[in-house]
Amino acid sequence: MSNLKVTIRDDSGRECPIENIRTFQKHLQLFHKTGVSIHDENGHYFTVDDSFRKKVDDLVRGLSD
Repeated sequence: MSNLKVTIRDDSGRECPIENIRTFQKHLQLFHKTGVSIHDENGHYFTVDDSFRKKVDDLVRGLSD
């Protein structure tokens, strides 16, 4: 099984560990599917827009490579 933990930068530029990027991606698909919204991950804030969703999708896709 591949390691699903990644680190991404929040809106303030601070590194935020994501324990399971696939679970994170599924959350975005359920609750932040369209438009622009703010996601709070343990005190780290992310502006979720099409660009951010693509970034997460690319990270997940990279796990399969």
